[in-house]
Amino acid sequence: MLILPGSSALSAAKRDTLLFQPPTRQSRGVAYVVTLKVSQSLTSSDLITFGPFIHDRMTQTALLSLPAETDIFLHRSPSPLVHASLSSSPKERLSQANNELGLALAPDEIDYLVNAYGTMSRDPTDAELFMFAEVNSEHCRHKIFNASCTLDSTPQPSSLSSMIRNTEKLSPKGTISTYSDNAAVFEGYVAPRLTTSFTADGLKVYGTVEEAMPILIKVETHNHPTAVSPYPGAIGRGSHPKAGLAGFSVSNLLIPGYEQPCEEDFGKPGHIASVFEIMRDAPLGGAAFNNEFGRTFCERVGGEAGEGEVRGYHKPIMIADGLGNVRPQFAHKDKISPRAKIIVLGGPGMLIGLGGGAASSRALGGAGSAKLDFASVQRDNAEMQRRAQMVIDACVDLGEKNPIQSIHGVGAGGLSNALPELVHDSGLGSKFEIRDVPVADGGLSPMEIWCNESQERYVLAVSPGEGGEDVFRAIAERERTLFGVVGEATEVEELVVTDRLPGQDVISLKMSTLFGKPPRMTRTDVTHKLKTIPFDTSLSKYIPTSSNVDFTARLKEAAHRVLRLPSVASKSFLITIGDRIITGLVTRDQMVRPYQTPISDVAVTRSSYSFTLPYGEAMVMGERTPLALLSPAASARIAVCESLTNLAASYVGSGELGRGEGVGLYEAVKAVGEELCPALGVGIPVGKDLMSMSMRWKDEKDKVEKDVTVPLSLIVTAFARVKDVRKTWTPELKTDEEETVLVFFDLAGGKTRLGGSALTQVFREIGTEAPDVEDPKVVKAFFEGTQRVRETNPGLVLAYHDRSDGGLFTTLVEMAFAGRVGLRINLDALGTSGRDPVAALFNEELGAVVQVAKSNVQHLLAAFSREGFPSTSVHVIGSINPPSDQSIDIIHSATLSKISYDLKFKYDPSLSRPLAHRPKVAILREQGVNGHQEMAWAFHAAGFDAIDVHMSDMFPSVTSSREPLSLQGFAGIAACGGFLYGDVLGAGKGRANSVLLHEGARKEFKDFFERNDTFALGVCNGCQFFSELKELIGNGAGEDDSESGAGWPEFKETKSGRFEARVIMVQITDTAVTRSSPFLHGMVGSRIPVAVVHSEGRAVYTGGSSTLQRSDSLGLIALKYVDGDGNVTQTYPLNPNGSDGAVAGVQTRDGRVLALMPHPERVIAAASNS
Repeated sequence: MLILPGSSALSAAKRDTLLFQPPTRQSRGVAYVVTLKVSQSLTSSDLITFGPFIHDRMTQTALLSLPAETDIFLHRSPSPLVHASLSSSPKERLSQANNELGLALAPDEIDYLVNAYGTMSRDPTDAELFMFAEVNSEHCRHKIFNASCTLDSTPQPSSLSSMIRNTEKLSPKGTISTYSDNAAVFEGYVAPRLTTSFTADGLKVYGTVEEAMPILIKVETHNHPTAVSPYPGAIGRGSHPKAGLAGFSVSNLLIPGYEQPCEEDFGKPGHIASVFEIMRDAPLGGAAFNNEFGRTFCERVGGEAGEGEVRGYHKPIMIADGLGNVRPQFAHKDKISPRAKIIVLGGPGMLIGLGGGAASSRALGGAGSAKLDFASVQRDNAEMQRRAQMVIDACVDLGEKNPIQSIHGVGAGGLSNALPELVHDSGLGSKFEIRDVPVADGGLSPMEIWCNESQERYVLAVSPGEGGEDVFRAIAERERTLFGVVGEATEVEELVVTDRLPGQDVISLKMSTLFGKPPRMTRTDVTHKLKTIPFDTSLSKYIPTSSNVDFTARLKEAAHRVLRLPSVASKSFLITIGDRIITGLVTRDQMVRPYQTPISDVAVTRSSYSFTLPYGEAMVMGERTPLALLSPAASARIAVCESLTNLAASYVGSGELGRGEGVGLYEAVKAVGEELCPALGVGIPVGKDLMSMSMRWKDEKDKVEKDVTVPLSLIVTAFARVKDVRKTWTPELKTDEEETVLVFFDLAGGKTRLGGSALTQVFREIGTEAPDVEDPKVVKAFFEGTQRVRETNPGLVLAYHDRSDGGLFTTLVEMAFAGRVGLRINLDALGTSGRDPVAALFNEELGAVVQVAKSNVQHLLAAFSREGFPSTSVHVIGSINPPSDQSIDIIHSATLSKISYDLKFKYDPSLSRPLAHRPKVAILREQGVNGHQEMAWAFHAAGFDAIDVHMSDMFPSVTSSREPLSLQGFAGIAACGGFLYGDVLGAGKGRANSVLLHEGARKEFKDFFERNDTFALGVCNGCQFFSELKELIGNGAGEDDSESGAGWPEFKETKSGRFEARVIMVQITDTAVTRSSPFLHGMVGSRIPVAVVHSEGRAVYTGGSSTLQRSDSLGLIALKYVDGDGNVTQTYPLNPNGSDGAVAGVQTRDGRVLALMPHPERVIAAASNS
């Protein structure tokens, strides 16, 4: 019997039906019937052997028999506070606790605590010890980056941290805030910010206000939890996230049945997930937060590196970066006032993530560490974070009346780190009551409540009384967001945490004790050089010559291997599981143009909602970690410059570049912080350092001690404001122009070093010499040239792609993939650097390829020459074959349907005539919905007053004093989608039941649909919602309609059984209904590319094909999925969910109600989702 965890989202859906007392907990069981070959009963030993294959020990329990209900729903009594006795041998006792609890305290920190508690003449509590360990962990305090360093017996003048911060000292242009909460803020452009305000009658209406849009950037990592269990905006006074980026660095994938020649299995600890499991499951956790851009980092750096030394990502790197916007007046935290109320927003707290900060500061996988490793892993709750963000947004929309004085995200260390830091930043103390923290498990001890890292929570300070706490409470209750007022700030700089149940203090410390400065860490190291072997560019060492294997065959095999290396191969498996079009502000995601090829160099978003605003933001990654085995400094320099060659694909404007292990680590940081970035004029305003990135274990079979250490890895995320999002270059080669050529920009001065390249990796080598930055001035001149050419010669560059993983060969074939063309490449044009074809094709030096018209080559050369780029480093290396000649056979693909458009109407976003008044449309949302902003702006731009309506407005809780909102004054409703109830299966039905089973809400919707002067639009979850309201909608939608045998379908789970995030084609059906529809008239026959993001969207007609045909004949089907030629299709993924009859949207007989699964609101601007 398998007992699975309860779902807070499902509980919420049931609660909102208001039928009965809402459940406090619910669980689901799965029963397995196991038949043994021998006649005997299963034993606990048997369960141990196959249990890991049927359950996740993080969240599930496997039992041999059905459990009693009392065991499943047991409510435990609170566990007690524990004191650590130091009465005898205090140092030994603390050292023992350090090992047993996994605190990762250094010896000098143990001495510090022994002295501190000796002075206080008392024993520490377990909550105090855990808190001190978390607050002072490497993860939180960055002790190594602030340590003094002695390398090769020579004291170094600077710490790692000071060298990084040196970049902002020298290049602070445009930076507003740095190194705050792992985030930074820099200047954006002025744009119309979408906001809300209150009308005279108390309605919350959407509108825009022109103001500066500072750009917030954030970096985070999630490495230790990703290895153990790889499942599934807080800065200043509140900010709004816009787009995220996720990447992974892992060891060999070893896909069962598809193991590659270069891969080797080095083993792993038994409780650690395999790399295949990590890459199968971990991206789902990132995708749960929807707005993820992704470029995976699946670098294989295995093999021996020195005597008995193995380097790889057994302890993976999971990096999560993002950008957003913050209002100018809220970019910095206010000083918290004494007696300010301190609030925990989100949650609830559970026994997860205990000791996560300390766990990230020690080696993973050691003997006896499994229990500590599992205890320290958090679980995500993206839907709760959505609700918490809605509260923050509402506070920020209040402008100067924003009740938030300061806000802080809860991460490593949980509340034990976040709450003290929040008040300490203002020079205050605080007093908290532990039982006021929202928790889901009443049996937690005070230490477990205080120190767990349950996600997703914020801590914030608001002023007491009517303008602060009361305003915040009303907002949070409307959004149905969990919160607790846990204490208040005090002028006395002491941290006191009380427990009213036993009437004792959990913590009582002076702030100076907690945030004191133990002795500064000292790091000593000596240079270690890797023994290397030159790479054989004839490839005969790796693929011996035979009668059937000549150099051409070896080159072809090398190409196949490189294209299969995860860092080079397609990332579609990471991309189509996440919603990358949320907000409608995404201009450039990973997928490129008509064939949706996942090779974009840059991610670009628009600053705000507008049909004409050109401004935006760009985000890219740069990394080349394998090079660090040969040269840490070269690896760091290449990472920074690769981020710039990626960023060059966007138009940030000329003159904008000035914006913003021991010896190896020091060498890398110095190369970036004191040499390269100052030379480029680039600042590093925020960063994240990761130490203790090793895994040690004893192999269960041969009992041999093993150790895999992550290579020194600098991963650079570059951000910039964008001057014109419409001028972003893509790698797609064009064939509708005059004769064109491919021009290669060599930023390495002819060098062709192969060290650390994809080619060396696929043959289990590393090479001898790493690529490097030959001259920062050349890199800067190239970047400036890419920006200036857009100003002097708009349209000159037709396609662009930088040289990176896989070398020039991969750059060229990826461009060919995107354009579905063949190429003719002449390596002789490279001069001496082209003499060795293997080195020329596969070296990963800095460079880029552009496509231009042959007649414009001299204009291109002149434009870059004016910026100082050497003309000797520019080479015309090839041309494009006619469309019928895809002569490079490895890129031949005639079966893929491309995305296009065919509009039967004129696209003109301006209003057709002045409006005497703006009709009201309710932007209807429910818990977890995230597609409301783009929907609101769409209706606002179309001339409506878009009113923010939460379902809680229509039927407030029984404890609320608010009057229910009526739909009587609204001309339309728009039911938004995205993340409803966390996007659990059946979320649309749950939302519908909250209407159908509530007398007042049922009458409101029925009356609304029966009025002839109204319209209704349901998108995604809103479509599911409407499909379950068929009996109220009528008019052809419901089965009991007078038109027998017709009606709307139900929307079921996709046939693929997975979440589908794709850009597909839909066609507007040609019927009498659509020709008169308030939504679709004038659009009949149009084929339009549009995004779908859902796991439940397959249209299923309960009456089968006859019902489908009858509904089609009555004009109830509004949109259908079609292929690139306009043919209705059942082919996956062109029909992304397997809908009967390719149905994408349905309508009522008069067209006033339209329900569709695609998201038109996200593509109404020409620059969206290009």
